[in-house]
Formats: sequence, C-alpha cells, structure tokens
Amino acid sequence: MSAQPLNVAIITGSALQGRFSPVVTDWFAARARDRQDMAIDVVDLADTPIAQGFAAAPDPGLADRLAAADAFVVITPEYNHSFPAPLKHAIDQHVTEWQAKPVAFISYGGISGGLRAIEQLRLVFAELHAVTIRDTVSFHRIWECFDGTGSPKDPEADTAADLLLDRLAWWGRALRRARAETPYGS
Repeated sequence: MSAQPLNVAIITGSALQGRFSPVVTDWFAARARDRQDMAIDVVDLADTPIAQGFAAAPDPGLADRLAAADAFVVITPEYNHSFPAPLKHAIDQHVTEWQAKPVAFISYGGISGGLRAIEQLRLVFAELHAVTIRDTVSFHRIWECFDGTGSPKDPEADTAADLLLDRLAWWGRALRRARAETPYGS
C-alpha cells in the first residue's frame, strides 16, 4: 500500500433543485472517508458555474480539483435514459484531467437504477482515455432505498460500496505509478 493517500474526487452529477444526489453523496463520502488510504474531495456540480448557465470557459477551480485527483467516483441519476447535462458539460470541458485515471460509478433512478446512464458514461470516459471500473453501486427506485437518517436500508449497499472502493484503490495506485513513471501521452 502506498504511503501517500489516493486523492479521490467524488462528483455529484445532478444540479437540479430537489435532487436526491446529496443523500447518496453524503452516505458514500462518509464511507470513503473511513478509509486510511484515500483523501476525499466532494465536488458538487450544483456549486460550480457549470450549473449556473453552462459557462463558456472551464472553471479553473474545478479544473484544479479534477487535475489533483488520482481517481474519480461519479454519482449520477438517470434522466431520460442518460445522465445529467451539467455532468456532460463538466466532462467535456476538462480533457487531460481525466486521462489515465480510474472512474467508478454510483447510479440511481427508477426501475433501471441509473444503469443506462452508466452505460453511456463508460463510452464518454473511454474517449477521454480514462479507465472505468466494472464494479458499481446502483439504487433502483431510489426514493425507497434510504432511511430517514440518509443510510441505505439494504446493508448490501455498504458491501457494494466497499468493493467499488477496493477496486478503485487498486486502479488508482496502479495508474498513479504509471503516470509517474511515464507521463500519459509521452
């Protein structure tokens, strides 16, 4: 295990009012912060200029946070069989920040649990030379999945989150070493 913690950016992909994303993000970020091998940065796209009207220029603060990350976890709902526009905009405005880094997914929605959004995100991140993690966490019928304290009702969600974090840590360390030995694109 590397002595330096892995810098993990957890990205809240929805910026709509009334969104459920903060509940999912808070639960997952608390779980990730329990790990000694990770430093967590929660990036809520609702707090960026992207959510405030799709700024033409990339937000330098967001670019710096993404560049500092060794790995990413994208938390996304499914909207119309896809993922939210602010998330797509954030991805498209930042290219090199994603390269040669792992991306994991947590999705939620109705009966599909957001899995169609993840399918599309895998294609987008492949174009940016990012490595997507196979293991995901998916919440079907999201409004029924969490209790009043913001904890998943099904304890298997914690097990799935731990597996996702284990896989992300492995890929994050491996790719961080590779980028240090040979900068990507050289």
